[in-house]
Amino acid sequence: MQNRIDQLFATKQNGVLNIYCTAGYPQLNDTLPVMTALQQHGADLIELGVPFSDPLADGPVIQDSGTQALKNGMSLHKLFEQLDGFRERIHVPVILMGYFNPVLVYGVEAFVKKCAEVGVDGVILPDLPKAEYEAEYKPIFEQYNVSLIFLVTPETSDERIRQLDSLSKGFLYAVSSSSTTGKDKDMSHQQAYFERLQQLKLKNPVLIGFGIKDKATFDTACRYTNGAIIGTAFIKALGEGRDIDATVRNFIGSIK
Repeated sequence: MQNRIDQLFATKQNGVLNIYCTAGYPQLNDTLPVMTALQQHGADLIELGVPFSDPLADGPVIQDSGTQALKNGMSLHKLFEQLDGFRERIHVPVILMGYFNPVLVYGVEAFVKKCAEVGVDGVILPDLPKAEYEAEYKPIFEQYNVSLIFLVTPETSDERIRQLDSLSKGFLYAVSSSSTTGKDKDMSHQQAYFERLQQLKLKNPVLIGFGIKDKATFDTACRYTNGAIIGTAFIKALGEGRDIDATVRNFIGSIK
């Protein structure tokens, strides 16, 4: 059966908007209302952050949202409870973005199986080493038809990009530069890197993340790849907004 992520890219090759939100933020039970509003107002894909106490790749805004979500009582068990039955309302692809430690504690197979059961399409685990995935976990993800999505950066060699592309399912996450999320970046400086990704003729669609914050940066990313991922700017808007639906509508309206 074709994964929802593959279905999305089969019908839409450009301008794909993936929005990142932290599960359990701003309030514990806001996960589904935020996801529902994202779908309603035009997000093509939802990346749901699983809060973790030691997030390596996250900038201060996303870290703070994760800290708040943990204080609210969010955990992997709680998230799966919230996601039970969510496919009755949410039809866009949903991926979980988190760190490997909570997954290891939960049990890797139990986690992947649960993703499949509730209807999660893919997973991003930035700190899961490629070799470990290949040696131990790849068959589990394949058995349950859950895509594992790898990240590449401007420092990643062509050879390694090709290896990660061949292992990645769904899409390849191109980090715009080697820093944490939410840092201001001049997208035009990354042009050579984006062009290099284009020239590699990768098998997976490519989405650019880190530093995409408005219409201008989104449009730049879409010139070179299939779309982009917005996290920090959205979390900021969500933290400042009073009404989830209005905040999401205004935010996506400003990008699209």
